Amino acid sequence: MAVKMRLQRHGSKKRPFYFIVVADGRAPRDGKFIQKIGTYNPLTVPATIQLDRQKALEWLNKGAQPTDTVRRILSFKGVLYLKHLLRGVKLGLFDDATAMTKFQAWHNEHEANLTRRNDEHRKSQRARKAYTPVVKKVEAAAAPEAPAAEEGAAEA
Repeated sequence: MAVKMRLQRHGSKKRPFYFIVVADGRAPRDGKFIQKIGTYNPLTVPATIQLDRQKALEWLNKGAQPTDTVRRILSFKGVLYLKHLLRGVKLGLFDDATAMTKFQAWHNEHEANLTRRNDEHRKSQRARKAYTPVVKKVEAAAAPEAPAAEEGAAEA
């Protein structure tokens, strides 16, 4: 049985909301699943992702294959990096405490980058709202000349 980690679509038309689930590869997209491990809402800015990191890591270690989108979500949340570090522990390259220290350092840097990007986004949104261009009515100034030109053309 091929087990996949994939998105299960919910929400109404043009308003998608996804569950991140572990399911048999033969099951339909929105059908039967083994376990729900998180949610993904692409409509918010930035997209909202809630994920149980431990469950995702357990399923990856059991051999579940993530789809492309779920792989990006797992990478964004650090699950794939944590799996990579734990493989290094298993191979004896470093101990568990060092792996967790590396992961915490990555996580802190990642969170700082996210908050910086969100702040920049909010500033640009405020700047767009504050900027209101002044449009001059050029057509109104040109309108009185046009009827005079038409009268001259009608007489000729």
